[in-house]
Amino acid sequence: MAKELDTSIQFLSGVGPKRAVLLQRELGIETLSDLIHLYPFRYIDRSGVVPIAQVAPDLAFVQLQATVISRALLGPGGAVVSQETNPIHWGAVKRLSVIVEDASGRMEMVFFKGIKWNYQRLVPGSTFLFFGKPQEFGGRLNIVHPEVDVPQDGAMAQGALTGVYPSTEKLKTGGITGKVMCKLQSAALALCLPEIQETLPEYVLRDRGLVSLQYAIKNIHFPKDSYALQKASYRLKFEELFFLQLSLLKQKFVRSRGERGLLMPKVGADFHACYNALPYTLTGAQQRVIKEIRADLMSGHQMNRLLQGDVGSGKTMVAVLSCLMAIGNGFQTCIMAPTEVLAQQHYANIQKYLKPTSVQCALLTGSTTQKERRAIHAALEDGSLGILVGTHALLEDNVVFRNLGLAVIDEQHRFGVEQRSKLWGKGPEAGGALPQETVATRSFVNGGTASEAQRWDERSEVSGGRGSARQGRIAPHVLVMTATPIPRTLAMTLYGDLDVSVIDEMPPGRKPVQTMCIGQNRRAAMYKFMRDEIARGRQVFVVFPLIFESEKMDLQNLEQGYEEIVKAFPLPDYKVAIVHGQQSNEEKNFNMAAFVAGRANILVSTTVIEVGVDVPNASVMVIESAQRFGLSQLHQLRGRVGRGAEKSYCILVKDVKTSKEAQQRLDLMCQTEDGFEIAEQDMKMRGPGDLEGTQQSGLPISLNIASLARDGALLSDARAYANQILDADPTLSEPRNAPLLRELRKDKYEIKDYSKIS
Repeated sequence: MAKELDTSIQFLSGVGPKRAVLLQRELGIETLSDLIHLYPFRYIDRSGVVPIAQVAPDLAFVQLQATVISRALLGPGGAVVSQETNPIHWGAVKRLSVIVEDASGRMEMVFFKGIKWNYQRLVPGSTFLFFGKPQEFGGRLNIVHPEVDVPQDGAMAQGALTGVYPSTEKLKTGGITGKVMCKLQSAALALCLPEIQETLPEYVLRDRGLVSLQYAIKNIHFPKDSYALQKASYRLKFEELFFLQLSLLKQKFVRSRGERGLLMPKVGADFHACYNALPYTLTGAQQRVIKEIRADLMSGHQMNRLLQGDVGSGKTMVAVLSCLMAIGNGFQTCIMAPTEVLAQQHYANIQKYLKPTSVQCALLTGSTTQKERRAIHAALEDGSLGILVGTHALLEDNVVFRNLGLAVIDEQHRFGVEQRSKLWGKGPEAGGALPQETVATRSFVNGGTASEAQRWDERSEVSGGRGSARQGRIAPHVLVMTATPIPRTLAMTLYGDLDVSVIDEMPPGRKPVQTMCIGQNRRAAMYKFMRDEIARGRQVFVVFPLIFESEKMDLQNLEQGYEEIVKAFPLPDYKVAIVHGQQSNEEKNFNMAAFVAGRANILVSTTVIEVGVDVPNASVMVIESAQRFGLSQLHQLRGRVGRGAEKSYCILVKDVKTSKEAQQRLDLMCQTEDGFEIAEQDMKMRGPGDLEGTQQSGLPISLNIASLARDGALLSDARAYANQILDADPTLSEPRNAPLLRELRKDKYEIKDYSKIS
């Protein structure tokens, strides 16, 4: 057992109970293992000594070797505090000024803290190494709070590279400075290094040219030189990304060979009727994705596929055709949307697509009447209802399908894991009312005889794991859709155990949305432009940021904005509707419906209209305080216009105070409409955690050193290598893979992945 690694941090020399509480609260460090896995985020080169004559205020950090010439204790206003009194009145001292010199010149060192200790230490005539950031003050150079080391015992300071660790103001105030952190790491490594076990097999180290784990951890903290740091960094990054992908791919492998899938060998007459009646040709990307889904449905394994597509790329059409394939094999389907507005919109569109078919479709939301519910429940149970569209109302216990074969989930990040898991229990009963073809050909699909397939079925019922059919039911196929483009590296991680399909082609004839960014001084011109568009029969969205629905200031901001719009666009010539989260569903739906139907010219809203609202007649999207939105959110909002035949516009209105970083985001929005490029840039600017503002809890496992934004190529490489290993040894049961299996059994790889339905 790793004794030292599991030791509480408070027992490390230099920590103690108070600092232990601080380290735990500020950095989550509880044990020595936690400490040594806190890696530096950058390094300072302390290998050289700079002559004082060459020091300039624009240099980042410098190291000097100099002799103390004089020291002065200064009080308020720079008055010298007498050093002759005994004892010295330390309470009157505000700063310590120390003049040092080397062969090339003189310079001042200034201390506002630790004055007494530094005064007693920095005796004139003694020589030290001083390290810090030079600055100019009052016409002369100084360094405030330099790190001070005696040359002969400054081995750490004179090592080539010194790590800089994550810190907070509270840590610094509690005495845990960068220098103290280096000392703590040094003490922890002395105790723990012999206990660190290699996590990768010998052949992996050899194949990949990786240094040992002990070498990597030692040199990530205290690199011998830049080459050693590079080798250590590569080893640790590769390991993190490799195990992350290995765990996801192993889950995917187990499920693809384990989860009993409903076999759907046919396409069916309704699919052909709908497809042949389409007034346009599907894009190449849509056709490719439908083929991928078809292959899944024919495989005999449960489909778990993520469908990514930019706003307006035609995901709904793909979902409908997928549902029709399932219906053609005798199954029912459902499409679940996050909001009532979006569910109603899906239902209206799907009804149009289904006209040439004999398929029945119904809508189930919180607003559905009891009479309508009874009819829906009856049609579900007798199997006559083919597609049920709805909100989370679909998950209610009394919604019972005769044989649910496919569940489509739109904007899946809006649903909790617990909610989605309820869909599992709605699949058909094993051995129950399944279409005959599904049962008859399963033994062929599983690659064995009928009796072998039956034995497998019995095993899966008993095992109770992810491979089992829950409560005697067979899980439906699952298609998860998102209109939020996710960078490839993030998709491989968040959805690493799903198959990913991408619609990366827009339907022909869709006009680009012209995007412009304006300041508050252009508001009058913007209102004139809005009036001109309304005079042409168009409609306008005006969106305000609302960070938290409960924040009065945000709500006030929205209401003031609404009043200003009403004043600028008065009745009877103009009608303005308002939608926000504080309204009742009835109020919200009434106002939204008025805009969708064209009874209102302008819709003032919060980001509730971000996902899915389809108003082809709306040609202008105005986003107020646009600098407060993330890139992906701005892109989603822009996607609400440009859905009709008319030229459309997106106007980003920025506040007077807009940071440089926010301005970069706004500039990028004006330059490109490519959602994937925007998502990639968003991740680089903001990091992968909470990328879409959807409160996703970061990544499936925490990354200490690798970065999805910077290490995309290494992630792909690690995934390919993990695939190669699983192809050769799917269960990692070969003796040489024992270290991999041991590592994957650790708690941190128990991935609670919200991309899965279970």
